Amino acid sequence: MPHLCVEYSANLADLPEQQMLTELVNSVCNHPTIADEFDVKGRIAKTQQYVIGTVAASRGFIHAELRLLSGRTPEVKKELSDRIADVLRRLTPHPEGMLVQVSVEISDMDRGSYHKSKL
Repeated sequence: MPHLCVEYSANLADLPEQQMLTELVNSVCNHPTIADEFDVKGRIAKTQQYVIGTVAASRGFIHAELRLLSGRTPEVKKELSDRIADVLRRLTPHPEGMLVQVSVEISDMDRGSYHKSKL
């Protein structure tokens, strides 16, 4: 906990994956509600098969989901969402003629059923 998962359309070919992931994780780790940077796990995946709407046009997307243990206020979730969106907007390529959608979702994980161990 937390888990940061990023998906993006394959037509965003020049997306700087490692830089983006590093900056996203750093941004989340630097929030005052994150107790231990070791707990933040980030991953990024290029989606090869996707459809965006019904029009055959040049469209792309990037979506980040931050999964947190339940209990944070709506204000804290908004702050984290804004931090993530700022990084996505700054580092996502904008190919000429392509409409790129950027989205962020903050999800609560149930504290009662969540398990984590260290090996």
